[in-house]
Amino acid sequence: MRLPSHLPLFWTICLINGAVFVLGALLLVLSPASVSADPVPSELVVIAIGLGVMILTNALLIRWALAPLHRLIQRLGDIEHLEPTRLPEEGSGPIRGITTSVNGLLARLAEERRDGDARALAAQEAERHRIAQELHDEVGQGLTVVLLGLKQVEQRAPAELVEELHALRESTRAGLDDVRRVARRLRPGVLEDLGLTSALAALATDFADHSPAPVRRSFAPGLPTLSPEAEVVVYRVAQEALTNAARHADAHEVELSLQKLGGSVVLEVRDDGRGFSGLTEGSGLMGMRERAALVRAELSVISQPRRGTTVRLRVPVGGEVVG
Repeated sequence: MRLPSHLPLFWTICLINGAVFVLGALLLVLSPASVSADPVPSELVVIAIGLGVMILTNALLIRWALAPLHRLIQRLGDIEHLEPTRLPEEGSGPIRGITTSVNGLLARLAEERRDGDARALAAQEAERHRIAQELHDEVGQGLTVVLLGLKQVEQRAPAELVEELHALRESTRAGLDDVRRVARRLRPGVLEDLGLTSALAALATDFADHSPAPVRRSFAPGLPTLSPEAEVVVYRVAQEALTNAARHADAHEVELSLQKLGGSVVLEVRDDGRGFSGLTEGSGLMGMRERAALVRAELSVISQPRRGTTVRLRVPVGGEVVG
């Protein structure tokens, strides 16, 4: 028995009760049972049994009708994240209509969440760009002026001060290099100027310069062109993965690869470090997942103790950008 999906729950229960009452009335009319004006105990027993059967039948039918609703409530309670999860549409009548409406609501909430994440990350990239520009134009130029001034003073200073001025000048030069490196990390200018593979190569070189583990790079030729948003996502995920490898992996070697598999471009950052068991959703991993969702990409992190960690990002070619 299937009920129309537009039928309200109130009328569903009324129909079930009405069907039970009609069935009871037909049994009374068509059966040979009768009740006298002065009922005897046997007649009262028949009435009690018939009433009990009607109540039990009514309860079972209502329970059958509402069972999909109880399962729907339980599944809604199990949802922890507003991902585009689709609940199974089961049952009939208003229960199926409720499930369809909830699925539509979950899809809209997930889409709004992705749009909000896209706007937030776009604002974050704009802020990174502004800070990097200020570091380069103001702090960097200021340190350059100081460096040139120290060089001139060192040339005219007494011999006993030359060594101290030289050490101060080298310290200033190191500070200027740090400022430039921070600016490059905040805003990958090479990504805009030379493309994704060149930006990843520069990122690997910078990692190798500040980590004891060498980086083995593997970039397949003839990679398809990604959207600017997707290239930024690939770069940021590689940056975060390399940073995690430098801080936590204690690796002897790191491999950075970019290749085309099917209709996707796949980034892999693999290390042979200590690995871990039990993935913890820290801020770095959450940030990578949020960025991947912006370009409909799939992010996976595979790790085992003492067998290293692999971060894999699969970006669909020509995929739609959220936001």
